[in-house]
Amino acid sequence: MTDPAYQLPRGLNRDVIRKISKHKKEPDWMLEFRLNAYKIFQSKHKPNWGVDLSRLDFNDLSYYSVAFGKKATWSEIPKEIKLVYEKLGIPEAEQKFLAGVSTQLESQVIYESLKFDLERQGVIFTDTDTAVQKYPGLFRKYFAKLVPPTDNLFAALNSAVWSGGSFVYVPKGVQIKRPLQAYFLINLARIGQFEITLIIVEEGGMAHYLEGCTAPIYRRDSLHAAVVEVFVHNRARLRYTTVQNWSKNVYNLTTKRARVEEEAVMEWVDGNIGSLATMKYPACLLVGKRAHGETLSVSFADSGQHQDTGAKMVHLAKKTTSRIIAKSVSKGTGRSSYRGLVKFGPQAAGSSAFVSCDALILNETARSDTYPIMKVSTKRITLKHEATVEKLEEKKLLYLMSRGLNRSQAEGLLVSGFISPVLKEIPLEYASELNRLINLKMEGSVG
Repeated sequence: MTDPAYQLPRGLNRDVIRKISKHKKEPDWMLEFRLNAYKIFQSKHKPNWGVDLSRLDFNDLSYYSVAFGKKATWSEIPKEIKLVYEKLGIPEAEQKFLAGVSTQLESQVIYESLKFDLERQGVIFTDTDTAVQKYPGLFRKYFAKLVPPTDNLFAALNSAVWSGGSFVYVPKGVQIKRPLQAYFLINLARIGQFEITLIIVEEGGMAHYLEGCTAPIYRRDSLHAAVVEVFVHNRARLRYTTVQNWSKNVYNLTTKRARVEEEAVMEWVDGNIGSLATMKYPACLLVGKRAHGETLSVSFADSGQHQDTGAKMVHLAKKTTSRIIAKSVSKGTGRSSYRGLVKFGPQAAGSSAFVSCDALILNETARSDTYPIMKVSTKRITLKHEATVEKLEEKKLLYLMSRGLNRSQAEGLLVSGFISPVLKEIPLEYASELNRLINLKMEGSVG
């Protein structure tokens, strides 16, 4: 890979933040926002729960790296990046079934496109940096409203040094039939990627946003600390699907939150296969009557990995509903944790929630934990919670092996069956990718 066109040295201070903002030619208000966020970041400490962050050194990272001087057309993208694109199937997917595609390398969105028919309907699908410049009123109306810098340490860090990400705006009544896709790549060692994704779906609109994440393996750690804010207005619908396959040297520490208004639907579909350590709990704030939130997640923790994932459902209006389905698989010395919150506020009468956490442990040294929190501040609600922990049944393995499969193939088939409730919710191409990645994990071929 060729050297980046522009990269700041490792370490973080106010001068670094000023250089980021200056290089991006941002308005004064954004620099002020960044500097205030950095002050908040300095006042916070690493969480003492969840994954082990003792190895994470904020001063050992570069916080801004730009591969090219500008966005590239397909013909201008270097051969090395095109090979990555082709391995991920981007060209074929873009032609066959995507409404739009965007790719971010390190701190910069290097390529993006949107179908012309959607542009004519007023749909906006661009990188967040462009949105700051081109749609300032719309951007400022929603930016940092759901995840302010004060929310947590990594939200503050993201707010201070953010770069790239997707900005999606779906006008009233517009329903996008094909998914919008974003790819996030880290190709350098000791780098931080801090995108902000901001999605607004107006009344009656509909969209499906897909993101994929990947990185090669280096000896030194990298950090991915993203923020996602989603606004789903009355009777609108959004599905947000993630297939995360970061390498085992990446800390994946992401805050995702959606505001769901009257009769609107928000769905998080989450696949976490890679990373050294993940902390991610997609949230729905159900603020409108009969709003619905849903999280379907699967995580796979191999040796040396800790997947600390889950969901948050906050019921703030009458007759709201939510559903959480979480599947985890632990192998070797891997550890999976479900960490969830279901909260019913004083105005949530008539609301209901269902939570199901299922863990599959493949050997004696693997580990699974569940940390559910339920808070109820009103009467007349329905709350159901169920959880299971199981091992692969030897009888089932022997049966499959008697039909000609080896043990690894039999284990892979049973794991695929275990996670099928999540796979069936993902478009076929991505369900196949997620299933293939898990099967490679079972064979020890990934990481």
